[in-house]
Amino acid sequence: MKFSAVTIFALFVICAKSATAFTVQQQTSTALTTQLAASGNMDRRDFGNAIYGTMAAAAAAATAGLTGNVEPANAQVFFDPAQYGDQELRVSAVDSLKESVRRAILKEPKLAPSFYQLSLLDSLSYNAQTKDFGPDASVLKVVLSSKDTDDYTLNLQKAALALVDAEKNLRKKTAITLADAVAIGGAEAVESIGGPVLPVQLGRADAPLKAPVSSVPMDLFSGRYSSTQVTKYFLQAGVTEREMTALLAGLLTIENVEKSRTTEDWRQSTKPKFREAGKMGRMSEFKRLTEEDIAEAEAQAALEADPDYEDPDDGWYIADSFGTKETRFGQRIGAEQISEKNFNTFLKEISEKAKKKGDLSGYGWIASMLMDPATPTCQTWLTKYAGSNLNYIKDLSISFNAITQLGAVYTGGKYENLLKNKPRKSLNNDDLNLF
Repeated sequence: MKFSAVTIFALFVICAKSATAFTVQQQTSTALTTQLAASGNMDRRDFGNAIYGTMAAAAAAATAGLTGNVEPANAQVFFDPAQYGDQELRVSAVDSLKESVRRAILKEPKLAPSFYQLSLLDSLSYNAQTKDFGPDASVLKVVLSSKDTDDYTLNLQKAALALVDAEKNLRKKTAITLADAVAIGGAEAVESIGGPVLPVQLGRADAPLKAPVSSVPMDLFSGRYSSTQVTKYFLQAGVTEREMTALLAGLLTIENVEKSRTTEDWRQSTKPKFREAGKMGRMSEFKRLTEEDIAEAEAQAALEADPDYEDPDDGWYIADSFGTKETRFGQRIGAEQISEKNFNTFLKEISEKAKKKGDLSGYGWIASMLMDPATPTCQTWLTKYAGSNLNYIKDLSISFNAITQLGAVYTGGKYENLLKNKPRKSLNNDDLNLF
């Protein structure tokens, strides 16, 4: 194959530009590696990301030298749902993270709202108009760099550190991204107080170390902002008022459960029950026998001696030696007061008080905002949730799953083919036209 003199000269120029770009980028790579190492022990994944970033930057610099300056690409959240490998590894990573969050909440109950707030703040960084930002864990960088010393900020920082520590500990046996950890932490906060299990799509990529951050205020949920300002940030992210109502109602429930339970209640939930040695499951609950118990046992023995006696307990037996699904990460706080079956308890109380023109300040700023006549849509949906716990849980689950995927760009195989450029469907766009 023969090349013309012009072609050969063009190739020579490209090679020269690439070499220059690589020389400059070599210094950038050293700084990036140093920063990664300073933030923690660099594992193979971090090292691979650093090398990949170096190569990509070198190629971009070479191209810019030939074509001039190019506009920076919009920040996006890349999703790869298959990045955790098989189901066993994925479940192990999620369960370990949930256990760490539950342990942090049991140790300091006031952190329960903070985990949920972190997940909302990270998601609301997305801008639906510019397609910038999204739930990529950049909120952790903003929170941990804050110099504020109020209780709201300090609690956010403690929750953020708990997530970072959990992610570091997981590196020893598996791995999970900080972006996924933030979303899972928010879902676990709801579950820890007796709420439903919220679905969370896994596979988020973390934001680069030096990536810009969103302008969404970190103290958005501190009660210092008006209902108009809070609504603005939800709408800016492409979240509907119906979804906003469900999500804020979830935060309201967490805050009120946390306030209504004493520290001793939270401590009692972590104490194991006394178990009789040598027995498991339901047989392990210790109970001292009384005279009535002995008499009842003798009567039962006489009854069972009858050859025609049929034991009502004969049949299938389901072992529960390792606890129930709800308590495998620790006891649910407020289980006697609130559960998945009556998760709208506080919404009912607020709705009843609003009808009687009662004072809602005891329920916090969210109650006043959602029942404000200036926000009639929110008021309507909160009233509906107060009347139907099923609709409340359904909307909360869908809204949380949707908001934690804002700005998602799916990569890799079938997920990219099926979900790429697929518009998000909001709750207000119901195919059945029920609402």
